Amino acid sequence: MAKVLCVLYDDPVDGYPKSYARDGLPRIDHYPGGQTTPSPSGIDFTPGQLLGSVSGELGLRDYLESQGHTLVVTSDKDGDGSVFDRELVDADVVISQPFWPAYLTAERIAKAKNLKLAVTAGIGSDHVDLEAAVAHGITVAEVTYSNSISVAEHVVMMTLSLVRNYLPSHQWVLDGGWNIADCVSRSYDLEGMQVGTVAAGHIGLAVLRRLAPFDVGLHYTDRHRLPEAVERELGLTWHASTAEMVPHCDVVTINVPLHPETEGLFDDKLLATMKRGAYLINTARAKIADRDAVVRALRSGQLAGYAGDVWYPQPAPADHPWRTMPHHGMTPHISGSSLAAQARYAAGTREILESFFAGTPMRDEYLIVDKGALAGAGAHSYSVRTT
Repeated sequence: MAKVLCVLYDDPVDGYPKSYARDGLPRIDHYPGGQTTPSPSGIDFTPGQLLGSVSGELGLRDYLESQGHTLVVTSDKDGDGSVFDRELVDADVVISQPFWPAYLTAERIAKAKNLKLAVTAGIGSDHVDLEAAVAHGITVAEVTYSNSISVAEHVVMMTLSLVRNYLPSHQWVLDGGWNIADCVSRSYDLEGMQVGTVAAGHIGLAVLRRLAPFDVGLHYTDRHRLPEAVERELGLTWHASTAEMVPHCDVVTINVPLHPETEGLFDDKLLATMKRGAYLINTARAKIADRDAVVRALRSGQLAGYAGDVWYPQPAPADHPWRTMPHHGMTPHISGSSLAAQARYAAGTREILESFFAGTPMRDEYLIVDKGALAGAGAHSYSVRTT
């Protein structure tokens, strides 16, 4: 029987919810493009429940224990002597979320002699050292597409919040004020602006589709060019590289995975080529942008605003400069953890586990590393150093 180690974020400050704002979720059985939503043999939760926190347990305990497996759930993942480090030594499976990542470094993988499977409950497996996973024959899987639309909606929200100066205007209300001039002196219309996405995969393309009705110019760069019919439908302009695209854009949204080619991409040099007063949205991974370069660009006015949902490390320390830099719209990593997204990625995690324990093939779109190589979605989205 297997030991499954699950790392989840803490419960709400006031305790695990006894009721919810809404009575249920819309039923969605497939994603854009036709891929079906997760289809495990069953689920032991009610869609719409908080599943991503410690008490939610991704709805896995009854299933795993009924099969004779052991489930250990913790939020304690960092620092010497963490529960994660102690329990990892003999774990067969590790489950983690991008929002509260259990960093599976090469050093940790080397100590985890029994580890056979690392699952990302959600999308984005860069918190796993993929080179080490390849070397040790560990399968890495994620619930591809489970929260892509959730993230795309968050990008649209952040874009409008920055351009329309929503957050400072809302603060005037909270503070009891009514100073319209202060609110509108940094407020613009999105209409007519040029918006570009770095990568046009599931999330990037969904962002483009959602922004098209705002009558903006749409740009993208991606190493996998979209079909001509899609470019024509949305009026897209393709650019061969990020460096080629960003000088044309008023808003740039980052939707590319973190890997060696994208780490540190938005540095002082690239930010300097953007239009003065452009907006940068990053719901992908924090390390794609140079932390201090972003702060400098906001303070100088090169960037009019930065909205991000991702930090490094996660959780971010209290003194992280992105908490206090000017003109930002930062959130903790929540874009892909709406209650609807949680229902899908919890079901997908169970589907992956069912395949793993039965020895049957996982969906190709869920695979990141398998049989000692990048596979499935991983071969499409990631790269690893070979030297």
